[in-house]
Amino acid sequence: MDRLIRHMTLEEKVGQLFVLEVYGQDANTVTPAAAAGNQRLYGVDTPAQVVDKYKPGGIIYYTAARGPDNVQNPRQIATLSNGLQAAALGQRKPVPLLISTDQEGGALVFRLSAPATAMPGNMALGAGRSPADARRSAEVIGAELAAVGINQNYAPVADVNVNPANPVIGVRSIGENPKLVADLVAAQVDGYHDGGVAAVAKHFPGHGDTTVDSHFGLPEVTHTRAQLKAIDLPPFRAAIREGVDTIMTAHVVLRSVDPSGAPATMSKPILTGLLRGELDYDGLIVTDALDMGGATSTYPPDVAPVEAFKAGADQLVLAPQTDVAFQAVLDAVRTGEISKRRLDDSVRRILSLKYKRGLFAQPFVDADRAETVVGAADHLADAQTISDHTTTLVKNDAGLLPLPRDPRNVLVTGWGVTTTRTLGEAIGRRGQAVTVVETGLTPALARIDAAVAAAMANDLVVVSTNNAASVDLTTGLPTASAAAQQALVTALLATGKPVVVAGMRNPYDISRLTAAPTYLATYGYTAGSIEALTRAIFGEISPRGRLPVTIPRADGTGALYPFGHGLSYS
Repeated sequence: MDRLIRHMTLEEKVGQLFVLEVYGQDANTVTPAAAAGNQRLYGVDTPAQVVDKYKPGGIIYYTAARGPDNVQNPRQIATLSNGLQAAALGQRKPVPLLISTDQEGGALVFRLSAPATAMPGNMALGAGRSPADARRSAEVIGAELAAVGINQNYAPVADVNVNPANPVIGVRSIGENPKLVADLVAAQVDGYHDGGVAAVAKHFPGHGDTTVDSHFGLPEVTHTRAQLKAIDLPPFRAAIREGVDTIMTAHVVLRSVDPSGAPATMSKPILTGLLRGELDYDGLIVTDALDMGGATSTYPPDVAPVEAFKAGADQLVLAPQTDVAFQAVLDAVRTGEISKRRLDDSVRRILSLKYKRGLFAQPFVDADRAETVVGAADHLADAQTISDHTTTLVKNDAGLLPLPRDPRNVLVTGWGVTTTRTLGEAIGRRGQAVTVVETGLTPALARIDAAVAAAMANDLVVVSTNNAASVDLTTGLPTASAAAQQALVTALLATGKPVVVAGMRNPYDISRLTAAPTYLATYGYTAGSIEALTRAIFGEISPRGRLPVTIPRADGTGALYPFGHGLSYS
């Protein structure tokens, strides 16, 4: 490895620091949409040409929702990965790529959809309390990613979500208890390694107590050093003990460690002093995306990558204006602002991970095998079993649940076109006559009236909510979406029909829906979560999930339901 570093040019070394996105589903095919994206960012047409131009250390895959449209099906993804690796190995100094993505599990942050296995998300795993489930979940995700040539997963999320108003973490976190989070993060690190991919613990030094989304602004974490040690750092310490390959930075201000107010991504006291020095971490440090508002609002394109690298980061993810960013880092090395020794240290860490993951020996994958691994029957079965362990029965005051299997007319309503349809189908398979009335995230009065009318014609109502407790932090009042969902549930309860409320995302909705006598939390809306919810409603399983967070009273006077609360049928 040192011999390779000695024979790399300065430009080749700097290229290893960058993680780029590419447009297109094939490395070499020119399509109008992909070429337009690659031309806009890089001045070339194809993903392979991007690799040839910049010789980056990594590529990150995204769906069409962001633009790159890299992931369609297992064979296509595997073929793209192989094509990109072939382009990297065709350079003067062949160095394989770290190919990464964000596949956290759950229904919020994922890139591979069906036929890929949808494992439950982090907070669902927190409700299940099982390190074995957390490890197996990560192993399945890792095995499916590895099969398509993705060798690094930007997971697990190691943030401790102690703020119910957190707009960006929420159910992406395992919960509010540092030990629980640490235990399951460690299990996931092991699972990803077992599955064959590098694990990335994020977002250091902790994004769990923020009220600003760092995609759009720069949050500040006000934790003292003592709070940081007690709350935020235990999961990262656990990940380091388990040999985590990479730690991702957070675009958050933490003045108790760096009084300057620099984001952690650009803070030497946080990355070099705290992470490398105090936590004794010598693995790879990768930035969160440098095109996020938490970075771009403070640092221009020629400054952000240099400052992040000087702070202690090794890899720079999605630096805006790649030509500008690349040249800025190159110039900083040439002028001595960044020492060549410091550059070599980061390149060595990057290459070491590639050696560790076996990429120099075997960078390519078998596209035929990918089709058999992704969505394998045993993966799907394990996903359902694990999901069955996570559903939390928070409230059953009227003793409505479990429902007998007697035929009845059931209205399924509330948020989510796919969610309500899938839930309706699952209930229908239990011999119930189902009507589905989807009302949207912010139901208008006409939609509420339609749901009420449908409720009057049915025997039972199951209503799904999504962040129905969210509050506008400037006014302290419910957001428009939350207020409308609360109005929907209130109107349904007023019909006198039995109503089952299912909180399909953050479990805090019950704090604003206390009149509802029956409430379950699913922490997500994957097909497995919805099936587990239905099984719990009909008593096919006894709910065993326990709240991984405290549900506060809406008036702020204390806990409505404590951490660890959960009902069962036995």
